[in-house]
Amino acid sequence: MTFFKNIPSWQLPETAVTSETLYGDRRRFLKSLIGAGIGATATTLLGCQKSQAQSSDLETTFKLPEIKPLLTNPNFTRVDRPITNQTLASSYNNFYEFGGDKSIWRSAQNLPTENWKVEVTGLVKNPRTYDLDRLRKEFSLEERIYRFRCVEAWSMALPWVGFPMKDLMAAVEPTSAAKFVRFTSFYDSKITTGPGFHVGTLPWPYQEGLRLEEMANELAFFAIGIYGRELPKQHGAPIRMVLPWKYGFKGAKSIVKIEFVDQQPATYWNTLIPHEYGFTANVDPTKPHPRWSQAREKFIGNTEQFDWEIRETLPYNGYGEYVANLYA
Repeated sequence: MTFFKNIPSWQLPETAVTSETLYGDRRRFLKSLIGAGIGATATTLLGCQKSQAQSSDLETTFKLPEIKPLLTNPNFTRVDRPITNQTLASSYNNFYEFGGDKSIWRSAQNLPTENWKVEVTGLVKNPRTYDLDRLRKEFSLEERIYRFRCVEAWSMALPWVGFPMKDLMAAVEPTSAAKFVRFTSFYDSKITTGPGFHVGTLPWPYQEGLRLEEMANELAFFAIGIYGRELPKQHGAPIRMVLPWKYGFKGAKSIVKIEFVDQQPATYWNTLIPHEYGFTANVDPTKPHPRWSQAREKFIGNTEQFDWEIRETLPYNGYGEYVANLYA
């Protein structure tokens, strides 16, 4: 199967700027098919103004219960840019299970999060199944403000609430045979209908993977909240991966299974388009996407669309001091 993806409309050959509003899901796929291929595009945000009713509906999706007490990790209290406006971050999301465009926040509300379970299994001494209450009781929650960088060359700054992945590793104790970790997202073909075409040929469920050393890194994080409240469905409720030194598609959403394995697992985008989306997927301004530069990015903050700042992309998204040694 051949896939085509347009160069972002804001980008000239040596430029990398981005679309607008918000954050969350991945790339936007064209609804037209070219032969047996799917067209994908990182388009700019919707230019239309939201109606008052639409804005009100959106606000209900992120006015969820507050997470208390909310303690901010002193190492991650600020970044070199303002925190992205919550309305923007909650309405411009990549969540391919619910569609191929950025405005999936409405359809994502169909995600059933009641009685959620996360199975942790594989090459571990203490396999466990967690519900949300157990996760909150067993692991100390904290807030971390992280930069977020999409492979489409747009970025945000987001205040996640959750716990380090290494804490879960300590609880389940991987065996010496474990080398990788596979993360599986919720999938039900009747609910997570995908982009609406070629559904049967896409590699569902959405899966991601890490090397064991990457999961054990200080930065690797499980988020169950954002902006001090429970995680909205469009952000990947009730639990998602956050890996700030990697491109956003590595952050699998709505996780139902975590499996420690001895072989590198197949992952969604690397399976779908391996020459464009690698397994490691670290943010690297010197390594362009096959069809656009990654040297710069458009930062989506708190300003009007035309005032968004174009920034130089930082190696490892600015987190080299934490992770560069993993790839030496």
